[in-house]
Amino acid sequence: MTAPEVATMRVSRRAASVQRSRVVTVVLFIAGLVLLGIGGATLLAPVAFHATNGVELGDSRSLLSETRAAGGSLLGAGALIMLGAFVSRLTFTATVVAAVTYVSYGLSRLLSMAVDGMPAQGLVLATVVELVIGLSCAASLVWRREGE
Repeated sequence: MTAPEVATMRVSRRAASVQRSRVVTVVLFIAGLVLLGIGGATLLAPVAFHATNGVELGDSRSLLSETRAAGGSLLGAGALIMLGAFVSRLTFTATVVAAVTYVSYGLSRLLSMAVDGMPAQGLVLATVVELVIGLSCAASLVWRREGE
């Protein structure tokens, strides 16, 4: 292989790496933004947030505590994922957290549908969105690995 061919191949690989990096950044940004929104709403306004899908939390302090705790966890995960979109040292960790969080939520909802029946349409849509984002993050991990 000649020197110009080697140089061209390096430039090609670098361009592909930059493209992969941009895609991962966009995926993490969207994943983080969604979790920040859902986590924040669940933490700060759980009754109103869940009512949008016909879920009544009532005034049970214990149920509200459990719901807010889950919201805080999602908010924290969203913050880490969002940071991973901009801080390269956190990108891999953020992508793993995003993939695990979203895929586990989506699969858990599918299990619930099989066991408990179909929920409100908004929750079915949430299942689809969670699986799409989670699988996109998982694909980003595979894609990143292939680029190394």
